[in-house]
Amino acid sequence: MLDLLALDFMRNALLAALLVGVAAPLVGIFLVQRRMSLIGDGIGHVALAGVGVGIFTGSSPVWTALVAAVVAAVVIELVQRLGRTSGDLALAVMFYGGIAAGVVIIARSPSGTPANLTGYLFGAINTVSRTDLVVFAVLSLVVILVTTTLRGRLFAVAQDEEYARATGLPVLGLNVLLAVLTAVTVVVSMRVIGLLLISALMILPNASGQFLGRSFRASLRWAVLIGLLTSVGGVVVSFYADTPSGGTIVLLAIAVFALAGLAGAVRTRLRRGQHAPAEEHDHVHWAECGHEAIPHGDHVDYLHDGHRHASHGDHWDEHSEHEHDPMHPHAQEEVARG
Repeated sequence: MLDLLALDFMRNALLAALLVGVAAPLVGIFLVQRRMSLIGDGIGHVALAGVGVGIFTGSSPVWTALVAAVVAAVVIELVQRLGRTSGDLALAVMFYGGIAAGVVIIARSPSGTPANLTGYLFGAINTVSRTDLVVFAVLSLVVILVTTTLRGRLFAVAQDEEYARATGLPVLGLNVLLAVLTAVTVVVSMRVIGLLLISALMILPNASGQFLGRSFRASLRWAVLIGLLTSVGGVVVSFYADTPSGGTIVLLAIAVFALAGLAGAVRTRLRRGQHAPAEEHDHVHWAECGHEAIPHGDHVDYLHDGHRHASHGDHWDEHSEHEHDPMHPHAQEEVARG
């Protein structure tokens, strides 16, 4: 490990992997909630055209890719808002046109090489420069601050747009903001994991987190931890195994996903029958939904029409009053679990 840290480019790569491992799951969890798991792939396709422009003009590919990705993200959101069949066709043309333009422009660039193209598509740990690292750190900090500050609003819109609109939230503005954050995350990740594989780091840690967490907040914590470990661990493994960093990170994330799925299935079987499912209601609860929030162990119950609802992964449970009696056995079990 010490020999790895002695190399300047590996220190840069590990720091970049750390930033990507934190930022990607924070954005990806809202894409999962909106069933837009593959949107990062489409934005990555267009970002490659921006990379090509940067290489061709001799300017920074990071900045030109950022401009292309942000423009594409806003266009995607607006086209989806139209809700027409022709919108899907427009997106397909934009995605394939973006990657085709990137390949052609890089091929015609004086400094463009096949290795250069492969590095951007699938990640190359030895291409992270000190300048790139500074830019990635600033962009990652912006992503972390925005997603943390607006977590409740982004969650509400991702879960139920109609209910969020009824409560006065700016749904379109929040969706456009999430699209821009996705574009920024794609650009931050392109050196480490590659433009074609970045969606995996947005989605797989969150899928694993849903198996392990009993609430949105707990799932997000698991997702960030898994994203951090798999991205940094993948870079380390790729160095010693002499493999591409992007593919190594994704394979590691898939292995963790399989283990998390197994652990989640075992836990569900053990906990089955402890709580009754919540009665059916047509919206989810969140921090500012208007219903009374009652902290309970490692999650929050919401008081709704006389019932206390608690989110446990992919479902809601009914918690009864006696569980909040500190002398009741159920309450003691919650305290014991911490």
